[in-house]
Amino acid sequence: QVQLVESGGGLVQAGGSLRLSCAASGTIFSFKNMAWYRWAPGQVRELVARITPDGATYYDDAVKGRFTISRDNAQHTVYLQMNLLKPEDTAVYYCNSEPPAEVVIGGLPVPYWGKGTSVTVSS
Repeated sequence: QVQLVESGGGLVQAGGSLRLSCAASGTIFSFKNMAWYRWAPGQVRELVARITPDGATYYDDAVKGRFTISRDNAQHTVYLQMNLLKPEDTAVYYCNSEPPAEVVIGGLPVPYWGKGTSVTVSS
């Protein structure tokens, strides 16, 4: 079964913190790079942070030093600790493998995404 369930979003003031969680099915999570992406209104979905199975991390310059990605391999869970939040961090946040998971529909591979979790940062 393919499943991604994100949680932890909400409304926060600038400078505040949130911790996002993502429960993934083993077919997506196991032995794969996992990542957090975000999709802001009027923009394309972008990768925010990535973590390899052994814990090596990458961050987009926009979040470096403020966000921390981590994973629990036993629980198939990925986290994103977000500190010093800015209004420009407002978006729907998604987790997925990198590259994103696919499912077969009608014989064709189609990207699979969870519902995401909404983060709104007020100024």
